[in-house]
Amino acid sequence: MKTIAVIDIGKTNAKVALVDLDRFEETAVRKTANCVSPDGLYPHFDVERLWRFIAESLAALNAETPVDAISVTTHGATAVLLDANGDLALPLLDYEFTGPDRLSAEYDKVRPPFAETGAARLPMGLNIGAQIYWQERTYPKQFADVATILTYAQYWSYRLSGVLANELTSLGCHTDLWNPYTGDFSTMVDARGWRSLFAPVCRASDLLGGLTAQAAKDTGLPQGLPVFCGIHDSNSSLLPHVLTRPAPFSVVSTGTWVVIMAMGARKVALDEARDTLINVNALGDPVPSARFMGGRAFSTLMQDLPVTASDEAEAVVADRQWMLFPSLPEGSGPFPHAKARWSCDEASLTSSERLAVVSFHLALMTATCLDLIGAQGEIVVEGPFAGNQAYLRMLAAATGRPVLTGSQSATGTSLGAACLADGSRAQVHTTRFSADPPAGYRAYAEAWFAEANRSDRV
Repeated sequence: MKTIAVIDIGKTNAKVALVDLDRFEETAVRKTANCVSPDGLYPHFDVERLWRFIAESLAALNAETPVDAISVTTHGATAVLLDANGDLALPLLDYEFTGPDRLSAEYDKVRPPFAETGAARLPMGLNIGAQIYWQERTYPKQFADVATILTYAQYWSYRLSGVLANELTSLGCHTDLWNPYTGDFSTMVDARGWRSLFAPVCRASDLLGGLTAQAAKDTGLPQGLPVFCGIHDSNSSLLPHVLTRPAPFSVVSTGTWVVIMAMGARKVALDEARDTLINVNALGDPVPSARFMGGRAFSTLMQDLPVTASDEAEAVVADRQWMLFPSLPEGSGPFPHAKARWSCDEASLTSSERLAVVSFHLALMTATCLDLIGAQGEIVVEGPFAGNQAYLRMLAAATGRPVLTGSQSATGTSLGAACLADGSRAQVHTTRFSADPPAGYRAYAEAWFAEANRSDRV
């Protein structure tokens, strides 16, 4: 196999990319906004709109370069509830909907402890277990029709192959459903009587089957084309490094969420209250991790302002210690109780100065997460933040460790998903970020850490 079509569905955008395994790079991509529909029972993802986009994109890309296989990667925190006919029994809940919070007190009594699952208690629908519990209790008639529960990437693999499956990385990302230490469902799954609803658990790289006749008709691809199981998007970014890079190292996967995963970490006690968790990588191994909504914060704070900070603006911001303290958005990340505030007059900043302050803030949030999970060794930054020089400089200054940059592509996770077709051909294209942090950056970082930690306790 040479050309892998990757369906890559993030919280903000959905993409279909072609990856050339020989060159291990993307050769074409189509994308669309991943919109949430507000109508119906609750805000939900419009899967039929996404399917039309996927089918049309696969047809167009295959017409340019014949596709040899299909792989899938998606965001987490989404469960798909199917009826006996394989149709949706309930809509796919948008995990930012606050409905599940209405049953928080009830759910907290039945969810398994952090020590069992490594899954922090998160708001809204960020724990899949909380979603399912809320759907079961709020819509008992519809839930009674549920015959199968799938993790999100595997729903799309099912639409393509007709094979029902769940997968380790998707079950192992703060779901409350999985015990990463025993490699089995959590005690809550059995206590709620849900185990029989879950499709068989596979590895991300398992070949599920071939393209069905209906999917072949919809996409114009050959019936029987290989379809791989699929993978959670943050673990997709991690996978090429796991396959090729010796530990210890950490990968910072940036997008709507910034997810930090540490291989070969020193042993530390993870703090459930600060959004640290255990992920499960594509090989089935537990990985200490942390996260915050960095991409969402960046887009909220910067909107359409210029995206390149000048060296002069950075120097002014560092010298005068103009800072943005956490957290935005509130309620998650390493400072969940802190309210965002500026140490300077926000309105007086030039766009370049504002970008420097925001970039420094995001770098220091990342450094905090790295420390919380015991990360050691090189730091590899993937995704859009890999092109942000101010972010990289401050991250290097705050951690004192080598910073490397990987793919800056908005579809960087597609490379890891393509590895599922042939892990032996995985490559890592990283560049050492060689710019030494200027004097004063470390002092800036130390002052930010001190104030951020104080603010979170207030």
